[in-house]
Amino acid sequence: MKARDGRRYKRKYRKSILLTDKEISAFEQYCERYKVRNQSQIIREALFKSILQHYDEDYPTLFSKQELARLEQ
Repeated sequence: MKARDGRRYKRKYRKSILLTDKEISAFEQYCERYKVRNQSQIIREALFKSILQHYDEDYPTLFSKQELARLEQ
């Protein structure tokens, strides 16, 4: 992976996950159907898409949710 300024990033941390039989079957079928070569990449993309989506939803605000709801009325 390359940064915009040309530096290369090396992945040096490992995480493991456990999947059920149905989950691994679905994942393998998906990879076969869509000719996915790099399974790690697709898992990373899905993971960080979810993380970034949560960050967008949970951004800090000046007011609490209750105060915002009251102001919108």
